[in-house]
Amino acid sequence: MTTNNPLSSETSEKHITISETKTDSVYGCSPYNRTIEDHINMGVVNLDKPAGPTSHEVTAWVRDILGLAKAGHSGSLDPKVTGVQPIMLGKATKVISALRLSGKEYICLMRLHDEVPERQVIRTCKEFTGPIYQLPPIKSAVKRALRVRTIYYLDVLEIDGRSVLMRVGCEAGTYIRKLCHDIGEVLGCGGNMQQLRRTGTGPFNEDTVVTLHDLKDAYMVWKEDGNETELRKMIRPMEEGLSHLARIVIRDSAVDAICHGASLAVPGIASLDVGIVKGDLVCLFTSKGEAVATCRASMNTGEIRETTSGIAAITERVIMDADVYPRGWKARSSLDG
Repeated sequence: MTTNNPLSSETSEKHITISETKTDSVYGCSPYNRTIEDHINMGVVNLDKPAGPTSHEVTAWVRDILGLAKAGHSGSLDPKVTGVQPIMLGKATKVISALRLSGKEYICLMRLHDEVPERQVIRTCKEFTGPIYQLPPIKSAVKRALRVRTIYYLDVLEIDGRSVLMRVGCEAGTYIRKLCHDIGEVLGCGGNMQQLRRTGTGPFNEDTVVTLHDLKDAYMVWKEDGNETELRKMIRPMEEGLSHLARIVIRDSAVDAICHGASLAVPGIASLDVGIVKGDLVCLFTSKGEAVATCRASMNTGEIRETTSGIAAITERVIMDADVYPRGWKARSSLDG
């Protein structure tokens, strides 16, 4: 079953085989066996953003440290906010949107404007789980219109007088500052966000964060001494930034057609996650674990298992370069395996 927790790196409880397939070692390679140059240019840094600079500033610093033409972050954090800030590098910027829309987790310190009984605070916070209405703050990067955002969980960790420490798992685009304000309004005393740290974005959490200083040191060790060990640890394959999506593994013969924009037909599938639902955003991988494209599922897992033809997924964003794998198709709009 596809996970209901958008912050989990586990996309499913089970991955099922549709047909046996072999992969040719001549073409492509495991994401963990790329040359260091390709590793950097197709990687992601799970940066521990410091307080002070904007998300755009730290992204530019990472880009410049690594000598890249481009880099992109997975969702803005206010200058004062710290924490998990995945930054896609080089070619990996193609998949920013998939990570940007993933769930987020925060540790928030909320300050109430008057003391309220702890039981009432906890009860009110629980009422804010599930879909909620939010009107973005006046100072925000989006159009100020009422919208619905989902709070997956809101755990009160500690209450000390007017200070409330809580862990919040939420849909992308949720404003925690506004959440604190609204909780204060319901409590009748008012409230504001005092401190905030992001602890999770999709599959990334604090366990793998690196600092700007550590990244710079690792890069210089590689450049000056030729030792790439630490740099490989700090830069992860971009595929790790897609591990929260449902996964379909495709045959080698299907790869190049997908890279040219073809849709995925059932005969091109080697295996897939259970629980895929029509309309889900899924990621196609080679048998070696390389990301090929993100697609929109046009069949459920059950339907794919029960048929031998038809379009299983519509390609939305091609990730892999064309001609990495040999052509195994004729010129047409979709792949038949």
